[in-house]
Amino acid sequence: MNTLSTISAFTYQHKRIADYFPALQQKVYGQPLIYFDNAATTQKPQTVIDAIARYYSTINSNVHRGVHYLSQLATEASEETRRRVARFIHARYAHEIIFTRGTTESINLVAYSYSKAFLKPGDNVVISAMEHHSNIVPWQIACEDHGATLRVIPMNERGELLLDELDHLVDEHTRMLAITWISNSLGTVNPVREIIEKAHQLNIPVLIDAAQAAPHMPIDVQAIDCDFLAFSGHKMYGPTGIGVLYGKEEWLDRMPPYQGGGEMIKSVRFEKTEYNDLPFKFEAGTPHIEGTVCLQAALDFLESLPLADAFAYEQQLLEYATRQVSQIPGLRIIGQAAEKASILSFIIEGTHPYDVGVLLDKMGIAVRTGHHCTQPVMDFFGIPGTVRVSLAVYNTPAEIDRLTSCLDKALSMLK
Repeated sequence: MNTLSTISAFTYQHKRIADYFPALQQKVYGQPLIYFDNAATTQKPQTVIDAIARYYSTINSNVHRGVHYLSQLATEASEETRRRVARFIHARYAHEIIFTRGTTESINLVAYSYSKAFLKPGDNVVISAMEHHSNIVPWQIACEDHGATLRVIPMNERGELLLDELDHLVDEHTRMLAITWISNSLGTVNPVREIIEKAHQLNIPVLIDAAQAAPHMPIDVQAIDCDFLAFSGHKMYGPTGIGVLYGKEEWLDRMPPYQGGGEMIKSVRFEKTEYNDLPFKFEAGTPHIEGTVCLQAALDFLESLPLADAFAYEQQLLEYATRQVSQIPGLRIIGQAAEKASILSFIIEGTHPYDVGVLLDKMGIAVRTGHHCTQPVMDFFGIPGTVRVSLAVYNTPAEIDRLTSCLDKALSMLK
């Protein structure tokens, strides 16, 4: 079976997957919407939208401390999501799942709490050259606060990490290695299992930014043996404002709380506060209950695909898109790693990414332009930014063909 027939077989397995997404049925400037901004956020299936309405219509209540019926239902639904997430990423224990506002807060939590307990002057933290700002700035702050240094794994012109350099960057003073699984601006899939294995040889814990991995590929935190892993619900067809931090029990137990307030305590006296057990030690205040509960519906959707088949489909779609846009004169793909996923970034000679993006929008195609919160990546390539096409399971080959046609039209207007 060739690529296009395989793509079609998956896309129309039950019915066109986009039909499950109300937002994708609308028109933009008189054109059917084609949504290629999935790395920023995904659209939501009707089942997730229904789950949000159902939550507010039936069990809306604060959790954990209420004795009344609605509070007990909301608490159980919230804790069932925690158990569900643990199964989704194959965590050993449900209490290793911490709910946050998203990947950014998850990384900030680790950078603050872990560093407060373990980082000291003379130590270092290792990240990579392709990190999102959310996995750079928190570690810069931590290093500044504790007198440590930040080290960076370099990459090559294809957008692949030079992992041979890792041996020279980590040492007995390295306290954390924090790295993205899939680059949000290049699409590079990093060999995280190999990286984690190298780090663990020196007893260095590893945090994985899985914001771009969780929506696209199966995750098994015990198999890759990461110490921390972070991702966001809104990038995987779920609500905004809900995220996950997975952490090994042994590390979370030794880390101090990130914030103080209700729920993260066992007892409070003016003389001394006793902190709560995991996971509640890291979940101060009223949580995003709606987002937590309704994240289950997003997981239902992902697992119904199933996710491994969706990843294979998206890989085929990426290969098709790469071939199609490569035929456009003057187009240069930024990020040509041997292992890539879901993201196609490019520039076109003689044009600015912003101008291309605006013209595509007028033709009904949503892409993202700019530095994508990876300014060091853009500096490395000597460019102001890219046009980023980020794919999801509801995208189709016909939409890629439409993109290529509209790019040709845009270039004729810009040159």
